[in-house]
Amino acid sequence: QVQLVESGGGLVQAGGSLRLSCAASGRTFSNYAMGWFRQAPGKEREFVAAISWSGGSIYYADSVKGRFTISRDNAKNTVYLQMNSLKPDDTAVYYCASHRSGTPALRPYEYASWGQGTQVTVSS
Repeated sequence: QVQLVESGGGLVQAGGSLRLSCAASGRTFSNYAMGWFRQAPGKEREFVAAISWSGGSIYYADSVKGRFTISRDNAKNTVYLQMNSLKPDDTAVYYCASHRSGTPALRPYEYASWGQGTQVTVSS
C-alpha cells in the first residue's frame, strides 16, 4: 500500500497559479502511474491529469488542457500539478492517486490509493 500526501492548495484569484505536490511513500513510486482528480461540492470526482511511470505518457481533461501541467520526480517520490490561468470553475478538492500499474488511466476506480485531498479555491 502507498501513502499519499497532497500539499500546495489555497485561495487564489482568477488568472493566478498554484502548484500542487503529492508525496508518496510505502512502495516503489517509480513503478506506478499517478493521477490527479478533483471534486467540487455536489459533483462527482472527475479526472484532471495522469502520468505514466516514466512520464512518457500524459493525459489531461479537456477542461484543463493547455493550463495545467502534470509532472513527476521519481527520485523524490513526488508528483506535481502546475495550474495556471485558474478559473472559478477549477475550485474543488484536488486528490492525487496511485494507479495499479505503470499505465495511466482516466477512471477513479482504476486507482489503488488516494491522498486526503487539498482544497483549491479560485475567486472571481
